[in-house]
Amino acid sequence: MAPGFWLWRVQHPDWNPRLDWPQTVTSACVESGGEVAVLDPLAPPDDAGEIWARLDARPPTLAVVLKPDHVRDVDVFVRRYGVRAFGPNLFWRNNIPETDVEGIEPGTELPGGLIALYDGRGRNETPLWLPEQRALVFADALTAPEGELLVWATPWHEERVLPALRALLDLPFEHVIVSHGEPVHDRAAYERALELAAWGG
Repeated sequence: MAPGFWLWRVQHPDWNPRLDWPQTVTSACVESGGEVAVLDPLAPPDDAGEIWARLDARPPTLAVVLKPDHVRDVDVFVRRYGVRAFGPNLFWRNNIPETDVEGIEPGTELPGGLIALYDGRGRNETPLWLPEQRALVFADALTAPEGELLVWATPWHEERVLPALRALLDLPFEHVIVSHGEPVHDRAAYERALELAAWGG
């Protein structure tokens, strides 16, 4: 991806064919400002030695949940590495981490200089701006199930979402990372996504 920035992809254990996203999902690891952050981390299988070895070589110091239903395996990373956990102030009743999560909201600056952003979707998602890597990382605001980057539909797409996402163009990002579908995109793909029809599953 970029120096100090890499991804891993694993199959989501709760996936089923009725869901409107692919089974394989993306997690990210970024080194910034002396910290090592895992973003929406889904633990790799025990036999994924190469991924675990890379994590162990530069142990994470914080884990960030970008959206209430992306708790995934934050507890695993807290237990294994003793990381500080950050995420939404509210979670779904059937998907609550055991870990005490420090709340974030748009504008929050996390350790390492990562910045939580506003996406306008009303889903308590806080995408992250990674200044050192010039990257935006999204949970579900954008998706690429068929490879093309698209905005995930909401009832207030034109009213709230597009203005919020267009405001992010003020940031000098070069990379866009999404959890579902093809994970890596560039600024041109992001700009194009804002002009295309929203993806409704």
